[in-house]
Amino acid sequence: MKIPTQGRPPADILAEMKAAKSGDTPWKTGKTWTLQYHVDDEHHELLLAAYGQYFDNNYINPFLFKSILKMEKEVVGMVADLLHGPETCLGTMTSGGTESILLAVYACREWARKHRPGIGQPEIVAPSTIHPAFDKAAHYFGLTLRKAEVQPSKEADVEAMRRLINKNTVLLAASAPSFAHGVLDPIPAIGDLAKRHGLLFHVDACVGGFMLPWVEKLGKSLPAWDFRVPAVTSMSGDLHKFGFGAKGASVVLYRHTQLFENQVYVNTEYSGGIFATATMLGTKPGGTVAAAWAGLQHLGQSGYLENARRMMAGFDKIKAGLEAQPELEIIGKPCMNMLAYTTRRNQPDIYAIADYLENKGWVVDRQQHPPSIHLTVFPYNLPVIDDYLADVQAAIAWAKQNPSASGEGNAAMYGLMARIPLRGMVRDNVRKVFLEQYGTSATTDAPIAERKNTLQPPKWMGWLNRLLARLGR
Repeated sequence: MKIPTQGRPPADILAEMKAAKSGDTPWKTGKTWTLQYHVDDEHHELLLAAYGQYFDNNYINPFLFKSILKMEKEVVGMVADLLHGPETCLGTMTSGGTESILLAVYACREWARKHRPGIGQPEIVAPSTIHPAFDKAAHYFGLTLRKAEVQPSKEADVEAMRRLINKNTVLLAASAPSFAHGVLDPIPAIGDLAKRHGLLFHVDACVGGFMLPWVEKLGKSLPAWDFRVPAVTSMSGDLHKFGFGAKGASVVLYRHTQLFENQVYVNTEYSGGIFATATMLGTKPGGTVAAAWAGLQHLGQSGYLENARRMMAGFDKIKAGLEAQPELEIIGKPCMNMLAYTTRRNQPDIYAIADYLENKGWVVDRQQHPPSIHLTVFPYNLPVIDDYLADVQAAIAWAKQNPSASGEGNAAMYGLMARIPLRGMVRDNVRKVFLEQYGTSATTDAPIAERKNTLQPPKWMGWLNRLLARLGR
């Protein structure tokens, strides 16, 4: 590809982009249960307009664009209030949940260097269900992440976490809730553990931070999960998820200034002058701040509460429908509008069910440990819940009648990837997939409906997948 020799008319460019989008996942049909956080068209248009007012503003210098700084501080303040942060609570907006978590871990490492200088390599202790952003943070910043096995309910096992604490431990982490299963970790008990050992404690509320407060207001009783737990020292919450802001926008919060100040990077020797940033990015789009602020102003508490009520009603309906199928079980006790379900003893194969649903046009999130299907209920899913439950019932019947399906298509691939004990082999193969997607040989011209289930693994893969399943791997 080369830059065109001559420029093209805007109308032609936009028309080509619109045509290209026809091959993307048609999430507005309601058949997508992930990634797309959308309230309605009115809210969407507001976010576009708010973002557009600041789309060309580089927010690397908060002192240059005071209107953006004002909006960011107000957004952070509103989020701190929502999560019961104390008056001393400080934080910033970030580009997403991963950056929020990276910054929290970085600030923790810098704090440990000042206050616990005898530590060689700082360590984090977290449940095995913690988000991979913590793995990434530990990898980037030279920490060790020790993961404790969780309870059968998928909640963090506090005693298992306690056993992993040693002289190098500086941070405990937990989820509110875990993304994979929608299960809330026992934050108060982990907080007690952090207090006893004098450790920092981060609660990842990236997915739950803008949902759980409204779920509680709707009458659901939950144990404390935010800054109401005194030992919680930092939190992350995504505005671009159930805050219904524009991508990508998140917030990282600290209970006190002494921890927040470690997030700020300052370089005094750059020839261009003093260089300092409060977050990881240099250039930052002002539009995401503006859209997040506008979204909060538009929905207000009443709007968030009403959307939560609708989504939870849909969640209760789909959960009851799945539980009515004797072959299925919900994993753990989900606390909000997301869940994971599987088949009892993996009979029939849950990945075969996933393939059937995908062939019916549903976008399916396959998971592992255990093999399962993930769902998040959004407003646009509400009209098609009955259709989904009917297709799930048909998928179960089909998978029972076709047991060989577990050795074919994506069922074989996902089944083997989930069960194979050689994780390095899995890692290498996933990297190859990324290289193929970004390489010059990759083609994505075919519409998404035509690209589904084109993967046909070799016969040995299906055979090995079934063997490992029988061995309980």
